[in-house]
Amino acid sequence: MSRSIVSERYAAGLFKAAQDNGALPEVHADVLELLKAIQNDRGFLELMSLPQLSLQKKHALIAAILPGANQLLLNALYVMLDADRMEELPSVLEEFHELANDAAGIAEATVYATRELTEQERTRISSAFAHRVGKQTLHITTIIDPTLIGGIRLQIGNRIFDSSLSNKLASLRRTLIG
Repeated sequence: MSRSIVSERYAAGLFKAAQDNGALPEVHADVLELLKAIQNDRGFLELMSLPQLSLQKKHALIAAILPGANQLLLNALYVMLDADRMEELPSVLEEFHELANDAAGIAEATVYATRELTEQERTRISSAFAHRVGKQTLHITTIIDPTLIGGIRLQIGNRIFDSSLSNKLASLRRTLIG
């Protein structure tokens, strides 16, 4: 998803406020929950865009829908609502997530494998590849891809590490054919 300068600024502001108040883990957890909810159901954003609802009612709805959310996140939502920037919310939340992960030395990684990985395999992959991208650990998402035949393909950002059997066979084929 492409991000605007506006969403980057809102995310940076929320990140700095959370960091300054020592609430980064709590706000990050709330951001992830809200992001997951918005990705699964766009109803919240549609509700916030209704012109029939006053700003006061929208503020009350946010407080009612997110009763346990950190006040810093709520305040950011109110500011975005007042500035008519709620369409930027998914981008703001994603950008905040990236900032929080970066501060914690975590990178998002996708592992393509022929089967679900064990926790031990995830840990080994994380420790083996995290330092290659300058991070302390990887948050791994596994995608099952039977076309790999064996091995794994790992994607961290725009970097791909491919040790799959299908890739090795393709490389061998290119070498033999010329």
